[in-house]
Amino acid sequence: MHSTSITSWHTGYYYPVPKHLFSTHKSKSQKTHCKNHSFITLLATHSCSKEQEKNHNQYPKNDNNSYPDQQNHKFFQDFYSSIETPKTQFVQTEEESESEIDTHLDISSNMWWTDLKAALGQRINLEGIASSVGILSKDKHLVIPHVTVPDIRSIDWAELKNRGFKGVVFDKDNTITAPYSLSLWPPLGSSIEQCKFLFGNNIAVFSNSAGLFEYDPDGSKARALENAIEIKVIQHKVKKPAGTAEEIEKHFGCESSRLIMVGDRPFTDIVYGNRNGFFTILTEPLSAEEEPLIVKQVRLLEVAIVKYWSNKGLKPISHTLLPDSIKCVKDLSSDRSS
Repeated sequence: MHSTSITSWHTGYYYPVPKHLFSTHKSKSQKTHCKNHSFITLLATHSCSKEQEKNHNQYPKNDNNSYPDQQNHKFFQDFYSSIETPKTQFVQTEEESESEIDTHLDISSNMWWTDLKAALGQRINLEGIASSVGILSKDKHLVIPHVTVPDIRSIDWAELKNRGFKGVVFDKDNTITAPYSLSLWPPLGSSIEQCKFLFGNNIAVFSNSAGLFEYDPDGSKARALENAIEIKVIQHKVKKPAGTAEEIEKHFGCESSRLIMVGDRPFTDIVYGNRNGFFTILTEPLSAEEEPLIVKQVRLLEVAIVKYWSNKGLKPISHTLLPDSIKCVKDLSSDRSS
């Protein structure tokens, strides 16, 4: 046996090979003393003895009978190539799973952020604050409603219908439902039914919570409210008191001057209604128990300003269909005693 000294440098190839394949392709002239066959190392040297070079030249240079090391090298290259595809597929599958997780987290984050904005937006109305600046300086008349009532039971729907009004637009929270509730305020049931009987399907909710695209982008809150109270919810892009009456007019198929706006907030519902030509009715809040503290404080300030300006002689904008607005208010003393 000739000894071989390996100097200079060598390149190592590491291939994972199953045990049953290792014994099949092992050279007969070599004995293996390694007990761990999970990896095979092939060394391609660039420094060998002359006798090795001579033995190497004895092999015919054709494709059918190539040098044994080259055969082994080619075999393991083919074998390793065959196992790379599943590994690549596994990596791709893992990346796809991570992508799905990231997508799910993004959706959850977006839903969480939407809910947070809705909660803050219903407590702090930036559009209302900006509008209040103009009202306090020059448009004081916009905050004065045509009619002020304790709640909608005081409204004579038949009189309004006879005067030529085509439909009714309600605010939601503290006007016909408790704050953030999906149920009608029980004592208002008979008044709502009378309103439906007279105006048919020409009744809708226009709210800064359910139906506002900013806080209800998929309309799920609007649909839930519609199913609960059986009144259409108009979806819109701009929070009251800002914005036009375009979405409402499109829904009812008439001008806003033929419609009634009912709400509990002077600087929100009433300003929006007066600015866009509605007949406006201000109600007192149904319940203050679940209302945030900041909303209670702002409401007290709004009511105090309205009373102060009314006592100073400030009048609401005259409406052509009902100049004497007090005629649509019912005397409920007999109804409530029964």
